[in-house]
Amino acid sequence: MSTHSSPRPARYWLMKSEPDECSIDDALAAPNATVPWTGVRNYQARNFMRDEMQVGDGVLFYHSSCPEPGIAGLARVASTTRPDPTQFDPTSPYHDPKSPPDAPRWLLLDVQALSKTRLLPLAELRARPELAGLRVLQKGSRLSITPVEPADWDRVVALLDAGG
Repeated sequence: MSTHSSPRPARYWLMKSEPDECSIDDALAAPNATVPWTGVRNYQARNFMRDEMQVGDGVLFYHSSCPEPGIAGLARVASTTRPDPTQFDPTSPYHDPKSPPDAPRWLLLDVQALSKTRLLPLAELRARPELAGLRVLQKGSRLSITPVEPADWDRVVALLDAGG
């Protein structure tokens, strides 16, 4: 029986964000440390958000497309899904002219940053055989949102707590 005062999240996710667009620092500085997760344009990632992610789920906040990609913080899913407005904005890089407003193709949900951690770089993740199951480490994996097994979540959090 757990002695923690808050219930353990039911599910865990790794969510990639380019720090130039939204870093863990940006998320922490946002009102209520909460940001809308816009720009998801992959059906599998969208389906994870729509069908599986629940408010309270744990999130590994991952910086991607940067000099040193890796896990930069911990967060939680803070809302259910709703249409992503960037799909309707012709000035947005995420504009999708084929997505009709009456039947939106793309969704977002809110993510609340909980803490900035030391950067746990991709190279360090790869160097740890016990984390080989993380989808972000699978060859050819480019999804921006991937599920994380509870045991892998615990291993990553332990590495972050240990500081290296």
